[in-house]
Amino acid sequence: MTVQTTETNRSVAHGVFTIERTYASVTPQRVFDAFASVEGKHGWFTAPNDQWDIVERTMDFTVGGRERLKGRWKSGLVTEFDATYFDIIPGERIVYAYEMRLDGRKISVSLATFEFKRSGAGAKLIMTEQGAFLDGYDDNGSRERGSRGIIDKLSAYLEG
Repeated sequence: MTVQTTETNRSVAHGVFTIERTYASVTPQRVFDAFASVEGKHGWFTAPNDQWDIVERTMDFTVGGRERLKGRWKSGLVTEFDATYFDIIPGERIVYAYEMRLDGRKISVSLATFEFKRSGAGAKLIMTEQGAFLDGYDDNGSRERGSRGIIDKLSAYLEG
């Protein structure tokens, strides 16, 4: 759904999606730990290294803490991810809000929730994202596709 105002030529398109993954031989704590440090996230929360270079990466994994990831694509395009953590229950749940920018232009603000549950001898990850896509950046599913790709990288990291 897109809401547009004629006075400012601004718009907002909303999207919600959920991604689930089950890991047969990984504990919920191990999945959680992949989110809880720069070192863990560096193993999977990036773009392909042959196409993208990290410019800046910081992380304060505490309630109220911030995370920032800025990178430059080989094309010159700069992407920025800036998050604030609102809820952290070790081994069980992470909730943060984040904004994305392309070349300095804010394109979205999202709320992301990650749940880590036991599944047999392994773990189940449930990611739910609610996004507001701004001023003509009508997502049309690209955020969900990108998130699925990132979660695939997480899976490879955990199982590799």
